[in-house]
Amino acid sequence: MSGIQGTRTYPGAGDTSDLKYPLGTRLREALTEARFHQLFGGEEQEPELPAERRFPRLFGLWRLRTRACSGTGAWRLLQALLPPLHWLPHYRWRAWLLGDAVAGVTVGIVHVPQGMAFALLASVPPVFGLYTSFFPVLIYSLLGTGRHLSTGTFAILSLMTGSAVERLVPEPLVGNLSGTEKEQLDAQRVGVAAAVAFGSGALMLGMFVLQLGVLSTFLSEPVVKALTSGVALHVLVSQLPSLLGLSLPRQIGCFSLFKTLAAVLTALPRSSPAELTISALSLALLVPVKELNVRFRDRLPTPIPGEVVMVLLASVLCFTSSLDTRYHVQIVGLLPGGFPQPLLPNLAELPRILADSLPIALVTFAVSASLASIYADKYSYTIDSNQELLAHGASNLISSLFSCFPNSATLATTSLLVDAGGKTQLAGLFSCIVVLSVLLWLGPFFYYLPKAVLACINISSMRQMFFQMQELPQLWHISRVDFAVWMVTWVAVVTLNVDLGLAVGVVFSMMTVVCRTQRVQCLALGQAEGTELYRPLRGSHKLLQVPGLCILSYPTPLYFGTRGQFRRNLEWHLGLGEGEKETSKPDGPTVAVAEPVRVVVLDFSGVTFADAAGAREVVQLASRCRDARIHLLLAQCNASVLGTLTRAGLLDRVTPDQLFVSVQDAAAYALGSLVRGSSTRSESQEALGCGK
Repeated sequence: MSGIQGTRTYPGAGDTSDLKYPLGTRLREALTEARFHQLFGGEEQEPELPAERRFPRLFGLWRLRTRACSGTGAWRLLQALLPPLHWLPHYRWRAWLLGDAVAGVTVGIVHVPQGMAFALLASVPPVFGLYTSFFPVLIYSLLGTGRHLSTGTFAILSLMTGSAVERLVPEPLVGNLSGTEKEQLDAQRVGVAAAVAFGSGALMLGMFVLQLGVLSTFLSEPVVKALTSGVALHVLVSQLPSLLGLSLPRQIGCFSLFKTLAAVLTALPRSSPAELTISALSLALLVPVKELNVRFRDRLPTPIPGEVVMVLLASVLCFTSSLDTRYHVQIVGLLPGGFPQPLLPNLAELPRILADSLPIALVTFAVSASLASIYADKYSYTIDSNQELLAHGASNLISSLFSCFPNSATLATTSLLVDAGGKTQLAGLFSCIVVLSVLLWLGPFFYYLPKAVLACINISSMRQMFFQMQELPQLWHISRVDFAVWMVTWVAVVTLNVDLGLAVGVVFSMMTVVCRTQRVQCLALGQAEGTELYRPLRGSHKLLQVPGLCILSYPTPLYFGTRGQFRRNLEWHLGLGEGEKETSKPDGPTVAVAEPVRVVVLDFSGVTFADAAGAREVVQLASRCRDARIHLLLAQCNASVLGTLTRAGLLDRVTPDQLFVSVQDAAAYALGSLVRGSSTRSESQEALGCGK
């Protein structure tokens, strides 16, 4: 090993390597980390750095705050917080106004029946669905950055809110309630729903203050799609009592879907033929209209408003035939005109609804941010994820003062807005005008609307979510892991409730990432003949292997979960275990290696980060290599990993000359060391298999 520990084991800097025979008479000078900083300038340590250089992030934030206090900085901050100040001066009135107006009116017309229908999912009177279709849309138009995003009532959030409302304010066992008792029960339920909206909005505003927009990435696409598909099944089952005209208590908690099915099957003989007929006719109209809108999307100037037509026909039929009095068909009843008085939700309820507000806040932001990103990429503009947190947080918190339940961007109305020609957030204002006209003047026309029609609207709006299961075969073909995440999340959402199902899906998705990092093996590298490139030896027969030299690549983060696998792999490759190198490799056949390892090069280009446990493992490896007279070289460590290793004491075991910028430089240094360690040049070339 004397040759390896020598001073300079490579020729001068003027020499170049022979690409055909890189171990011939000429070797290029290896570039170490220390040499790199010497040539190109690095992080030179000064005796005493100024305070600004010692604390760059602190002074960077200070400079940002001072710039924001100036006039220009204040205007930029105001533009960031109020996006209309940025896009409204550049609005193309002649080209975009008509499209925004048509799209806004179209979406507003759909908001009316859909809002009342989703209010039933939230276990509140239908009029509060209209409030939730007005205030949040108005607020998001002023604060949101998604030009094509349509906000309002959303089936998933309504169902999650309804579960919280039913748990905290259950319906009395006595079936027939007086008018006063019914009003008190509705008021309590509205208060709980508003408190859930207040809590979720406050959480999103807190996330905005902490700039946690990146949290949306934890809800992967398989998790979100499985969640929406599972919720669609929950919505279908929960609306069966309304379709059949049955008055059944709403089931909550785990296995609620199966409990509801059992209750419906038990009470099936008591179903109302009139409401069953209304439901069948409504679905017979809504489902084909939805299909026509999808198939002829490009040919229709505006989508066919099937929900509005169904609402008008059902209301007229119920009024002319007196279905409410003759056949006891449940109707919407009187919709109060105007707006509710602003009222702060009962803050005493916040600790009880915190467990419900957190998943609602995460689902709201994840669905809205992902939907906004899809259309932003499609139409070549950008969104600010943290500004979206502010927009949806303020939308939920402020609207809760007007007795609204949680809201978010919606899949169906966003697609409808884009198809109708919407261009900017101005379409939301036209949508608000339509809902406002219903609240102020057109509310009495919905008095005789059967609730069974609203249940049919709920079910038909889940069409896209049901069809997401068609993507499963393709997902199986692309990634078995993502398929497993999809199925586990869907089964958890269906069997458990929505909140627990979401938690199970997120945890399982993260565990798959952890498990995949632990299954990664160290790859032995060899040099491609005629090049300076190094490729994995497994499955390749045209790579040069040098006796005594081992080049290993570890392509995964090095942390407490992978340190054991890292140690076992290195022990096997370097023969540092109890036995000899002739042993059974993990997940591989028995291999015999005659030449002991004299130099090992660790390629750390795939190690994106290392924690304290992983860094200590590398330091221990360096000590064991030194005791075994194996020369350890590290290549391509990024700044973060190198800093962690240095703080863990790596430089006490190795010298800066053993740290290299690239694998090629480390290999050149190692090959030169092995050549100098041989007795003659010819013997070196013969041993390395590179002689001519």
